[in-house]
Amino acid sequence: MSELLAEDLQEAAMQDDTRLRRLAPDEPANWPAALTGAATFTVLDTWSQVIHLKYRFPIHRMEAENVHQVTGILALTHVQHPVFGKYLTTSPFGSYGGFAFTSTKARDLLLAEAKLLAAELDVDYVNIRWLGTDEPAPDGWIQHPVYATYRVDLNPDPETLLPGYSSDHRNHVRKSQKKGFTLKVGHLELLDDAYEALAISMHELGSPYHAKEYLGELAHALGETLEFAVLYAPDGKLAGAGVFILQGKIATNLHANILRKYRSEYAGEFLYWKMIERYCEKGYQIFDLGRSLLGSGNETFKLKWKPRKEMLSYWYALKAGIEMPALNQKNPKFALAIATWKRMPAFLVRPLGPILIRGLA
Repeated sequence: MSELLAEDLQEAAMQDDTRLRRLAPDEPANWPAALTGAATFTVLDTWSQVIHLKYRFPIHRMEAENVHQVTGILALTHVQHPVFGKYLTTSPFGSYGGFAFTSTKARDLLLAEAKLLAAELDVDYVNIRWLGTDEPAPDGWIQHPVYATYRVDLNPDPETLLPGYSSDHRNHVRKSQKKGFTLKVGHLELLDDAYEALAISMHELGSPYHAKEYLGELAHALGETLEFAVLYAPDGKLAGAGVFILQGKIATNLHANILRKYRSEYAGEFLYWKMIERYCEKGYQIFDLGRSLLGSGNETFKLKWKPRKEMLSYWYALKAGIEMPALNQKNPKFALAIATWKRMPAFLVRPLGPILIRGLA
């Protein structure tokens, strides 16, 4: 298989001056902003280094070049997990990204190299996750349309967004402002509270979560481009939290959760509206609410903000005999595990969570 893929690469390279190059592990990526912006923060060395240092996953970066100009970039994380298998993926622990190109030839070279790398490493599959609009998967790849992301176009005056919401949603946003919630937005000074709120809420949902050290290392690496937002109830108790990444004119929701007891009090509406106000006033053009499974409750909530729903291109190249993976909560195989996780005590969930989630990159 490797020899056939190598021949494909050579044939593609002969058609023009575009060449494929793998970066050395310690080589800084010197990529143009237009490509890194399209590939999101998950393609940056800062992100890759945190993933490598925290979870010891090898990172494989490659680029397509044409006359000393980079025309395509791809960063793949090599995940090896006893439960969730061996695979290569872009945007580890992110919604999408890690892949961008300016020409079909650059794209095809990168995808062929990804398949070659998969054969070399003997993984089960390669998963390319990116915001590919309606572009169909190329030959040899399968599109698995299960996720979308939801992008709100911002305005310097956030009040101009309200008329676009349904009357019920406007009413819920207004009610949320009268409940006595407070929101703090900051950096490492909020790490403890942000982690605690996220860990509790993820436990309630039946999902594992990272260790606090992971969030701290991300915050250190990304600096002021990462913001923690912590929501407090009127009595000062934690009600929810979020992690937001800033890149160019886009603010992205990486994680955001509300504790179960505060959801009926419109705490989610409070958190999201306050962040929308913040990013409108700071001049950001897009607030990416993050990915959700199609048909999920999360999707229903996000659609209330009248975003542009954009399908995510999740392209898979499967090893012979391997079925399409379904590493999400809709997989019926995980139903018992999710129910059990919800009932487990926190002193077991906290140390076990990072061990499990490392396989869900």
